[in-house]
Amino acid sequence: MKVLNFGSLNIDYVYRVDHFVKKGETLSSDALHVYSGGKGLNQSVALGRAGLETYHAGSIGQDGLFLLDVLKSADVDVSHVKILDPSEARTGNAIIQNDREGDNCILLYGGANQAITEEQADQVIENFSAGDYLILQNEINCLSHIVDLAHERGMKIFLNPSPMNDKINRLDLKKIDWFILNEIEASQIAGFESKDAELLTDAMLRKFPEAKIVLTLGQDGSCYADHSRKVRQGIYSVKTVDTTAAGDTFSGFFIAGISEGRTVEDALNLAAKASAIAVSRPGAAPSIPTRKEVDAAGFPA
Repeated sequence: MKVLNFGSLNIDYVYRVDHFVKKGETLSSDALHVYSGGKGLNQSVALGRAGLETYHAGSIGQDGLFLLDVLKSADVDVSHVKILDPSEARTGNAIIQNDREGDNCILLYGGANQAITEEQADQVIENFSAGDYLILQNEINCLSHIVDLAHERGMKIFLNPSPMNDKINRLDLKKIDWFILNEIEASQIAGFESKDAELLTDAMLRKFPEAKIVLTLGQDGSCYADHSRKVRQGIYSVKTVDTTAAGDTFSGFFIAGISEGRTVEDALNLAAKASAIAVSRPGAAPSIPTRKEVDAAGFPA
């Protein structure tokens, strides 16, 4: 079983600030750091560091070549990443404000992530087969075509619908096997606003009865639901430094646990430990731990 992550690759510009800039305000930052990032890259790094055979597909500009080295360092195969000419697109990027509480807000520029073609998707998907995993987020274009192709081939499709927008509603969501999403995203797909995990997972399952739902709940941990059962998982408390890649770390390690045949309970626990380590460190991809670090973390049982 192989894991294909068809996702974004970004250059992250992270500004350390006292508070998030307000309308009309000019704010000086305490520091600027440039990191690799993008939900796609972060999740591939998490998958690779968790020990999975992971392949990344996507597009970058000439300015993003160092992102390939980041993926390779996590043992991720980059043979399906397309490098565009400067005249076509520059690499996607993110402007991230990181405040003194460790929270962040993010402004995205799609760049090469929005230059995926159907021909590129066809060439990538033909290298995978029934039972392989496809991981998707919403930071690239051509999602509908990719979902249709993968479903036809019998791949298991995991969707993290972030950032949530109308593109997600245009997908055939009945073809998604696993949803990994937060309360806001679940509310938008379910069609009503709520912070009640029980209500949200029930609504998701009414719309997609064959799907499996993983709902991340911030400080309240996470939960899993399918047509027959529900499972809750708490968080591991640590000093928060930067939350940028917490969700992507959670997704990668949860998928790793499931792919190994672990129980949902074990996979959620593994993901909770990994994301706790990630938020205790600065940066996006650089904050993601290895499997060895997670196993040796010494969190209470």
